[in-house]
Amino acid sequence: MAERVHPADSPPTSGEYPTSKAATSSPEKPAPQPGTYVIQIPKDQIYRVPSPDNARRYEHLSKRKARRSSCRSCCFCLLITVIVLLLVSAIAAAVIYFVYKPESPNYSVENVVIKGFNLNSSSPISPEFDITVRAHNPNDKIGIYYDKGSSVGVYYEDINLCRGGLPAFYQPTNNVTVFKTALKGSAIELTNGALRALSDQQNKRAVPFRLKLRAPVKIKVGSFKTWKITVKVTCKITVDRLTAASRIVSKDCDYGVDLW
Repeated sequence: MAERVHPADSPPTSGEYPTSKAATSSPEKPAPQPGTYVIQIPKDQIYRVPSPDNARRYEHLSKRKARRSSCRSCCFCLLITVIVLLLVSAIAAAVIYFVYKPESPNYSVENVVIKGFNLNSSSPISPEFDITVRAHNPNDKIGIYYDKGSSVGVYYEDINLCRGGLPAFYQPTNNVTVFKTALKGSAIELTNGALRALSDQQNKRAVPFRLKLRAPVKIKVGSFKTWKITVKVTCKITVDRLTAASRIVSKDCDYGVDLW
């Protein structure tokens, strides 16, 4: 059989010659030395060393964060301390209450002697009230120290008629103490309306007054003595006349304490 003859590849018509693979590829990179490693990092993951200004700012922010953390720790410790102290105080108060069983003292006005009123003249008056007060301490294990600095005042409506104080003394357990205190006023000017109202109330045998007593005291529990506590007593008193022979028609006393 006759052999087939294959035509040879025709030369390029454009006059360009095909380039080899070696000619089209990029220059070869130098081969790494033995024992070395090449690590390729994308550009967007390259971290630069911060500038001096940024470094100082970072250091400042770090210190401020550390100070805030320290402040929070101190506040937390202080809060824990306060809570512990409150719990200890509550437990101590409960123990004292159940062991000593404290009872409130009682106060009342037993007698009032009134002088210095002249309702027929508009001249200033200098009233005097001699008040007899009864204080009862019903506690079996608690004593009361009445310190200096007390005040007692008698008021008619909003007018302070006279003032005075209580004597300083100690009231033992299960004790009733009756004491007198002299209250005096000077140059008290009453309006014509107040004079007429007092005269009408005296004719009706019902003249109302209000007595305010404030006394600093210390409570003795066993061998322990507390800080100063202010006892506040307010009594509404009605008398039949404004003379030395006055008699109490009605009385109502209420009291409270200021612990601090």
